[in-house]
Amino acid sequence: MMRRPLVWLAVTVLAILVAGFFAGAKITSDFFANSMPTTRFQVADDRLYVRGEINALSLDQFNEVISAFPWVKVLVLDGISGSSDDETNVKLGYRVRELGLATHVPAGAEIYSGGVDLFLAGVERTIGEGAVLGVHSWSDGIHDGAHYPKDSPEHEEARKYTEDMLGDDRFYWFTLSAAPADGIHVMSDKEVREYGLLTD
Repeated sequence: MMRRPLVWLAVTVLAILVAGFFAGAKITSDFFANSMPTTRFQVADDRLYVRGEINALSLDQFNEVISAFPWVKVLVLDGISGSSDDETNVKLGYRVRELGLATHVPAGAEIYSGGVDLFLAGVERTIGEGAVLGVHSWSDGIHDGAHYPKDSPEHEEARKYTEDMLGDDRFYWFTLSAAPADGIHVMSDKEVREYGLLTD
């Protein structure tokens, strides 16, 4: 009679240990991803070119560049693989909007995930021919964003950011359904315009 409860207990403990392992692995991975600069900035005339991955250090890097080159008018996203720190990425986006900068993705450049979120921050937003904008759902390391009910507080920061940048939150909900966190959806020209990503 005791076998079933003991088996159930063993399975439950194992599940907790496995979940803890993956959560710990994500924390460790995030720590290393945010311990050194992964974003490269380069100024040319009134354009600030950004490449790499956005992490916890990117906002401080950006502010240092802007302090040294206050005449920058356009943030050129010339290849962004994503973000390892979504909170910093949101702060960076608000800073770009506060400064009144335009954002531009050059012809043939590719921006993904957090790079697309940063693109939204431009007061004017343009893309060159053949530019790639890739989106997907966010993940907390256990569940994708689409797993949570629409009224869940887990959505609020990213949803509000999208609404603040574009005037509504339709694009946020689109990204959750466009692809899972471990996948990517390359937006069509029609989708880019339908969700208001361009200002021209």
